[in-house]
Amino acid sequence: MQHVKCLIIGSGPAGYTAAIYASRANLQPILYEGPQAGGQLTTTTEVENFPGYPDGVEPFQMMDDMRKQAERFGAEIRSGIVTRVDFSLSPKHVWVEDTEELTADTVIIATGASAKYLGLPSEKEYKGKGVSACATCDGFFYRRKTVAVVGGGDTACEEALYLSGLCLKVYLIVRKPYLRASEIMQKRVREAENIEILFEHNTLQLTGEGKVQGADLIYRKGEADESLRHIDIDGFFLAIGHHPNSDIFKEYIATDEQGYIITRPGTPLTNVAGVFAAGDVADPHYRQAITAAASGCKAAIEAEKYLKTL
Repeated sequence: MQHVKCLIIGSGPAGYTAAIYASRANLQPILYEGPQAGGQLTTTTEVENFPGYPDGVEPFQMMDDMRKQAERFGAEIRSGIVTRVDFSLSPKHVWVEDTEELTADTVIIATGASAKYLGLPSEKEYKGKGVSACATCDGFFYRRKTVAVVGGGDTACEEALYLSGLCLKVYLIVRKPYLRASEIMQKRVREAENIEILFEHNTLQLTGEGKVQGADLIYRKGEADESLRHIDIDGFFLAIGHHPNSDIFKEYIATDEQGYIITRPGTPLTNVAGVFAAGDVADPHYRQAITAAASGCKAAIEAEKYLKTL
């Protein structure tokens, strides 16, 4: 059984940044990348809003840069998925693929959050080719174009309003005959001249050659007046929520109703001493690469401080 000072679970901006800081502090961290090396950021097309890349950067390149930087300072990065933990013990016990067991003095959870999708085959086909789950990340690429946003809550309305400032037209596809968003958000969406709300519509499939060029919708599915409609769009944004990847920690780590890890305000500290959370797994609000990286930095610094108390 291997013992480490600092174990980082998950890659992406939070995990890799934590590894950079932890390795520079001589914590000799081991990082397990999880099922998607580079994290959710790698599902986007290009990153233009991360400082230091004036011409933008491909997400895989950016994550590879971070990975190499962590390795340069001595971080050991491994492929593998953490499947079980026991945080009741000191040191903490962690199992990888249910076969390899490690102990760690500190653990940084940077497992991220996964966007919820409709489950359409065409979503996978056009992922990164017009399908996105982050308007703030990818909206810039659709300036003066027509896009659709799926969802009826505050997040969907916020995304639609953000895109309305960039795009020629925004369709808001809402499954129900009403919006679930707060009154103020509903008012703003209704008053936006270039947002068209399509109530009681479900998406059947996305269409296009090599990229999203349209969407087939069904109106009032299962009702007597059910009908089909096609809209021409250049981008399709999912805004039906995220699922934080925190399930395996919930026996020990406090989470909110949605599953986001609860941390002490302004810090990455969880309810378990020596366990820290960074990035989207603990952030239901911002979900940006830059904020995730910053929280990874905080987690590594707090891990170093904690180790000095042992």
